[in-house]
Amino acid sequence: MVQVASKTGYNFDTSQHAVYSLQYHLIVCTKYRRVVFDDPDLVDFLKRKIHDLSQNRDIRVFEVGVDDDHFHMVFRADPTTDLAEYVRIIKGSTSKSIRHQFPQVKDKLGEDAFWSKSYCLTTTGEVTLDKLKEYVDSQGDES
Repeated sequence: MVQVASKTGYNFDTSQHAVYSLQYHLIVCTKYRRVVFDDPDLVDFLKRKIHDLSQNRDIRVFEVGVDDDHFHMVFRADPTTDLAEYVRIIKGSTSKSIRHQFPQVKDKLGEDAFWSKSYCLTTTGEVTLDKLKEYVDSQGDES
């Protein structure tokens, strides 16, 4: 990925045949919203694991924030990224690794799944929707 700036305010990435700017916000909760992330070592481990898994898939993670029972992350991906597969990998790999490194989470979650089956994934941009509408509406106007 090569990054280029534009008049719209976006920082674009480029590939052989595309120019794009795709940012996402992911939220994943623990099963039953159980408080698991009350150990700073576990929080650091989760963040490192997410960064490692993402780097191996050419996904740029901007931020990972962890609360007691969930995490948020903001990341950038390319148009060919299978986002559902990426989330599945993040959830599956972190669950397995955390259970191995921090066996005490079993007391909080039991034998059940670590993560909730659902997740929230939204797109986000570098400009507001109103600013983008204004830019699109102005196309063809004399400047």
